[in-house]
Amino acid sequence: MIPIRDNQETQSQPVATYGILVITSLVFLWQVSVGLNNDAVFYIYGFVPGKYTIAELARHFTFMNKLLSPFSYIFFHGGFWHFIGNMWFLYIFGDNIEAHFGSARFIVFYLVCGLLSALFHFLLNFHSPVPTIGASGAIAGVMGAYFLLYPGSRILTLVPVLIFPIFIQIPAFVFLGIWFFLQFINAAGQGAGSNIAWWAHVGGFISGIILVSINKKLPSTGHREKIIRFTRKKHTPKLQVITPASRDFGPDLHGVIELTSVEALAGTRKVVTIPWGFYKPLYRVKVPPGIKRGTRLRLKGMGKSMPGQEKGDLFLTVEIKNAI
Repeated sequence: MIPIRDNQETQSQPVATYGILVITSLVFLWQVSVGLNNDAVFYIYGFVPGKYTIAELARHFTFMNKLLSPFSYIFFHGGFWHFIGNMWFLYIFGDNIEAHFGSARFIVFYLVCGLLSALFHFLLNFHSPVPTIGASGAIAGVMGAYFLLYPGSRILTLVPVLIFPIFIQIPAFVFLGIWFFLQFINAAGQGAGSNIAWWAHVGGFISGIILVSINKKLPSTGHREKIIRFTRKKHTPKLQVITPASRDFGPDLHGVIELTSVEALAGTRKVVTIPWGFYKPLYRVKVPPGIKRGTRLRLKGMGKSMPGQEKGDLFLTVEIKNAI
């Protein structure tokens, strides 16, 4: 299952998430320049349990290296697909968790999830001399937090059936529950002997859930509100999923289209998709400038077909976010 997007919109740009994506991408480009299979890079920057428990191995690393390895390993990856997969999951789920924590706390949350993920791996692989690298543990923490905070969110998911890609919307608690179950089964079963740190994924997911609970008890510092002033989104998503409903069992359908105050003032163009089973047609919608909240846009002939009646229309009620 490949997540395409979720329907849990945020009000501000996820600057911390984008920053992590940029830093990790720059690190990966440096890895490519020195060789992706560079063992020296893996041992220096990766998390190696044996650095702390095997005297013969430990003497090759400084105290500072041992201190930083549980954090540095999350910015390194073992290959292209490892890197792409992790960054895509961070892109899908990171913005909502950053919106919950605030940008500054999200950075701390991300690093602590990586640290606790490494600790979980360490406790179950006490004397392992094998380096662990990758952001999977930290991102598992992001997914654990999402599981707790937005269980009812819908994840648009690509499910390959034979050679046919099928797009379905799956509740977040189902998608993430299946993901966690697979990590646990692999960790406890045949996957335990592979080069993938499955227990780190499990530990990261649990850590994310715990850290959300701890964060709720911490007082606000006021920094979050200051950052939001500069990161507030000026545009809603170009593509919006509309779930229309009939109000009087007639041919006309009704839905909601979301705009920001900037888009309402200046006008914009959107693409909406209306799910009808596996068929999801796309429609272009032109929003005129100066439109007000509550205004209804009429899409002629895009309603229901009923016997003995003309095809109905689709009416989209304008909802304005970030109103000024």
